[in-house]
Amino acid sequence: MASSTLRPEDQDRLDEQDAARRLLDSSAKLSYDPVTEVDWDTPLDKDFHGASPEWSTLYGTAYWNELTDAQRKELTRQEAASVASTGIWFEMILQQMVLRDIYTTDATDPRFQWALTEIADECRHSIMFARGAAKLGAPAYRPRRAVVELGRAFKTLAFGEAAYAAILVAEEVLDVMQRDWMRDERVAPFVRTINNIHVVEESRHMKFARDETRKRLRHAGPLRRQLNAFVIAVASYFIVTSMVNRKVYENAGLDTRRALTEAGSNEHHKSLMRSSCSGLMEFLASARLLTKPALVLYKRANLIRAERPELTR
Repeated sequence: MASSTLRPEDQDRLDEQDAARRLLDSSAKLSYDPVTEVDWDTPLDKDFHGASPEWSTLYGTAYWNELTDAQRKELTRQEAASVASTGIWFEMILQQMVLRDIYTTDATDPRFQWALTEIADECRHSIMFARGAAKLGAPAYRPRRAVVELGRAFKTLAFGEAAYAAILVAEEVLDVMQRDWMRDERVAPFVRTINNIHVVEESRHMKFARDETRKRLRHAGPLRRQLNAFVIAVASYFIVTSMVNRKVYENAGLDTRRALTEAGSNEHHKSLMRSSCSGLMEFLASARLLTKPALVLYKRANLIRAERPELTR
């Protein structure tokens, strides 16, 4: 009854603190140590894929049909390592944005403590992805230099809903593909374990990012909403288009030029990306972040279908 006398902003703060406490409790009960949970010692078994083959950028193409089973498995291992490397790159951006966001906040607040817990999770994930990529026999894939520099600017300048919604995009895209990989017995067991750990722990991060995005948009005016919708879309475009490095084809022993051509026109992979992002796009639409300029970029990144009625006016 006492809470009914609180001002709305005070009630909101209490609700957010309760949500943070629940996330902290969940983290205490359901977190993993990749050092002990993942089998790092058993040598790589090349009879396994690195990812579900249906998620390969070449799956369903004429080139895929010409590849031997060993070549397909090597390609999926290189692609999985590239996705992991992109995850490391963006998790480093994420950590810096969250640290900047909580820099002057109350350290006794559960929201502050949850933010640090999320950063600790991301540090473990990055180490886990790095070790996983190395075990897959892959180099340290990095986005193009221009994209790296854009990321440097984004982590320095992005704030509020732009930061948290971009975090959500990166996490949701990874989440969908990794849910498939972790259940697929064709995928190397240690990769499946890595994916399972990431899916379980990132579910808390995604809830936090959704809640923060909604909160930051609560009093946003039309101009701010339009601007940040576009910033989020730009970040999303470069995250998604950087997931599979062009060097994976060379390192898998394929003809890079032909692979890039066929991957670029692979309707199966485009359709898979769109369908996997349907829930994310519904969230962005509900937050009125699917503006016309943003939609152009989401369509170019194959995250959304051409027809889309839910526009922000």
